[in-house]
Amino acid sequence: MRGKASERLGTERSLGNSLRLDSARLASDLRARIRGEVRFDEGTRALYSTDASNYRQIPIGVVFPRDAEDVIGAVEVCRRFGAPILSRGCGTSLAGQCCNVAVILDMSRHVREIVTVDPATKRARVQPGVVLDHLRDWTERYHLTFAPDPSTHTHCTLGGMIGNNSCGVHSLMGGKTVDNIEELEVLTYDGLWLRVGTTSEEQLEGMIRVGGRRGEIYGKLRALRDRYAALIRSRYPAIPRRVSGYNLDQLLPENSCHVARALVGTEGTCVTVLEATVRLVDSPPARSLLVLAYPNIYEAADHVPEILAHKPDRPRRCRRRSGHLHKGRGHAGGRFGIASRRRWLAPSRIRRPEPGGGQRSCSCPGGAASSQLQPAGHEAV
Repeated sequence: MRGKASERLGTERSLGNSLRLDSARLASDLRARIRGEVRFDEGTRALYSTDASNYRQIPIGVVFPRDAEDVIGAVEVCRRFGAPILSRGCGTSLAGQCCNVAVILDMSRHVREIVTVDPATKRARVQPGVVLDHLRDWTERYHLTFAPDPSTHTHCTLGGMIGNNSCGVHSLMGGKTVDNIEELEVLTYDGLWLRVGTTSEEQLEGMIRVGGRRGEIYGKLRALRDRYAALIRSRYPAIPRRVSGYNLDQLLPENSCHVARALVGTEGTCVTVLEATVRLVDSPPARSLLVLAYPNIYEAADHVPEILAHKPDRPRRCRRRSGHLHKGRGHAGGRFGIASRRRWLAPSRIRRPEPGGGQRSCSCPGGAASSQLQPAGHEAV
């Protein structure tokens, strides 16, 4: 009975200038169709009106699907009403991506199963509500990990990472989320359930020839790709952290027409993700932290290309205050007297034993330096 009173207060909600829907009837039909919880009360709508950004959009209501069948049912009902939908994980987006005047599908409560982990092929199948650290904790028993790790790794979900093409500080080691997606199971707004991944030109031609809704979709994707292929090749910047916009370059033949990766970063505007097959990488057995101190940020930036040649897994810039926090505590700042420097670079690097028991080392391109070796999961400062 929760939220019934608030739903009766205003059952017709406006969606822009032209579309209005009966939210009470929509909520009733959703409850009749799915097993998961349906909340259209004012309190829940207020809770889901914002994310980690400054934006606020009050949703039509919130649905907590229990499984993929519930997601399919919820989308089917929303489609009948012409109601927009928005998939949501833990709401960690910084630019309002989790906020909209739509029916929110919260995947984080129930649709969060780690389906399989295959250490031989370094692949895992996960549902969109799986929290990143839950996956990484599970795969660590095989000394594997999922490389992208945003700062919100303790509670961000794989579905959200696929939505915004997350990176994290270790993107140099394992790439962005788009580089680590092999296949996706997706649902279109009109109810088509697809498994997408790489597509050879022969497969593409075959699906288009067969026709139907699937053939129509692939035909339009090929037409879009072929029409703008020259522009995509010449204008898409080849930079390691390009995460803005649609990954149309993944549709090119040289990228095996990877529809799954083309959908990464689309923020739910094209499909609803039901399951993902992700690539795993070897988990570093140990890491070392090298702290380089510079008089100013400009000299530090000048040395970044030289540092990158040694393949650190994550170079970071630290401000002067970071050194003051550790001065005199037996860390780099107190022991080597580099806290007086204004800017630090702290490239972390995977350390693996060399033959004979030695360790790889690299030359220091600037100022004072300190390094420590720590077990995986611990960092020296």
